Amino acid sequence: MIRCWKGDFLAKDDLKDNVPFLEIRKRDGRITAFDKKKITEAIFKAARAVGGENYSLAEELTEEVISYLAARRVPGLIPTVEEIQDVVEKILIESGHARTSKAYILYRDKRTRIRETKSELMDVVKDILVEGNRNTEECGYPPAQKMQKIALAASQKYYLDNLLPPDIAQACRRGSFHIHRLGYYSKALDSLQIDLVGMMHKDPIFLEKSSPVGFYSALMAIAGAVQRGLHDLSGIMHLPFFDRFLGELMRGFNRAGNDVEVEAGLKGFLRYFGNLFCLSSGNNSKLGLGLGLDLTDEGRQCTRFFLTELLRSRERFGRIEVVFSLKKGINLLPEDPNYDLFLLALGSAQQGGCLGFCFLDTSFNNKKDGGVCYFANGQRIAENRHGEAKGEGRGMVGSLTINLPRLALSAGDEELFFVELDRLLLLGVRQLLHRYEVLTALRGRDLPFVMGKGHYMGSENLSPYDSIREALRNGVMSLGFIGLPEAVRFLGAGKGDLHREDHELFIRILSHMSKRILSFRDEYDLNFALSCVTGGGELKHFTLQDREEFGLIKGVNDRDLYSPGFVLFQEDEGLLKKIALEKELHRYCLGGYSSKVLNMPGSSPQGLAEFLRQLQDADIGYVEIWG
Repeated sequence: MIRCWKGDFLAKDDLKDNVPFLEIRKRDGRITAFDKKKITEAIFKAARAVGGENYSLAEELTEEVISYLAARRVPGLIPTVEEIQDVVEKILIESGHARTSKAYILYRDKRTRIRETKSELMDVVKDILVEGNRNTEECGYPPAQKMQKIALAASQKYYLDNLLPPDIAQACRRGSFHIHRLGYYSKALDSLQIDLVGMMHKDPIFLEKSSPVGFYSALMAIAGAVQRGLHDLSGIMHLPFFDRFLGELMRGFNRAGNDVEVEAGLKGFLRYFGNLFCLSSGNNSKLGLGLGLDLTDEGRQCTRFFLTELLRSRERFGRIEVVFSLKKGINLLPEDPNYDLFLLALGSAQQGGCLGFCFLDTSFNNKKDGGVCYFANGQRIAENRHGEAKGEGRGMVGSLTINLPRLALSAGDEELFFVELDRLLLLGVRQLLHRYEVLTALRGRDLPFVMGKGHYMGSENLSPYDSIREALRNGVMSLGFIGLPEAVRFLGAGKGDLHREDHELFIRILSHMSKRILSFRDEYDLNFALSCVTGGGELKHFTLQDREEFGLIKGVNDRDLYSPGFVLFQEDEGLLKKIALEKELHRYCLGGYSSKVLNMPGSSPQGLAEFLRQLQDADIGYVEIWG
């Protein structure tokens, strides 16, 4: 006999032969046949996890579970899976099997997380498959884009649930920080500034200068190399000082003055990438071009071509971006020889071109002898603990962005905010170190162009089977943040914009983060850098999650996206205070920051150029112009 949980007793044989219910309700609502062997197997697995091997005991405990359910059963009501599992835990504990109960709870929790992961992933896949087609008239490959999104969604779920340490994965899920390009976590680097001169010396096509089609062939060699490089990256490949390189290439192939042939070659180069990006419409990779510094006729011709052609066809070449470098004596001042190209670039930016402007004369850039390199999103490559302090041949290994408003909302006051900020910075560095270690498992052959062909600083002598660890030491790991103005607004004494107390708190938070990052650089001897570079739409989930948890708070989370800094425009009464704070952002964020300049309707390129010179004098490093 076995005790019934109402105080009566039922015969074991009766329970075995006459189970009081024949069906159970699954989590998704489906009704299926009840199989008590599944309860026995689950109990036995939990017992084995703590050293048990008695299957008969698992069967007896199963009968206890069924007896309890039978005693509590409401006629006609089908028990659910969750109810049965709750009873299993109860019986194990009350029968003196606490260790087995703990193992069963852990097993149950693991199965729950697996089911939730599958369910969430299927929801994402469903949303992607049924979403309305976007305007893809130029490319016409929405299925490829959808398949790419599905693959990335599956990859991201895998890394969060299986590879990342649980506390880091949890911080990412709840919106404390965002891991950029998570879907490529163990397989690709974020970005690279290609060393064009080094590439030219490695590829024999650049030496065939006697060929009548040599210049065009050389351009296609560059295009093919960039395509191979983009396959090894998850983000951006940038060609710094591209006008200088093309000018030298033109002179080497004796194409100076041959405008028709040169423009045909350059158009073919652009067309190649327009088609490439269409065919890989689900890939987020971008190509950046660095222009503005070459004073030769050939370099100027190339710069003028790109500035006009990209603007004319910006919808097709939307993922080709330009960084225009500004320097006194070259293009910044009206008397400089390339000032006309500066005005042309401003005109293109005013009409919606994908352009950013970097200032090479700022206090933190002018010591680099022109070797500092920016990506179009504002990320900066310069300082290096393990090699030459230049941008070429280096890039971002990995990046994450901390959600400062959530931190402020959770802390509630300044003192606790700084305590929690230290904790979150350490967690962020742990994530970057984890990704660094995961990537060091890659070999030269795993990144056949970037590492295998020696285009990353320190990879020149790698064999296909060598680890990329030593080369990675030259890369930069960006620990970024967003929403500093909103966090200060919530924590600070002032309720409006830029009160004196808010100004001081703004700088104190920046300084605190910078000091911590510098200490991490020394402790781990790696190129950690503080940055404030937005990820665009991929960070919108921050405000959505924070509104859901904390409610709508005016001036903090009432917009679609937290701000990195301030928008600058000449008519703003608080402009000088905003510029002063923007200067601090650039000074502390050596991993990069991009100031946003709002182009007012009716403004001329000359007026905008004067405004940018004011920003140069204020020690601003990089700006984007918003139309």
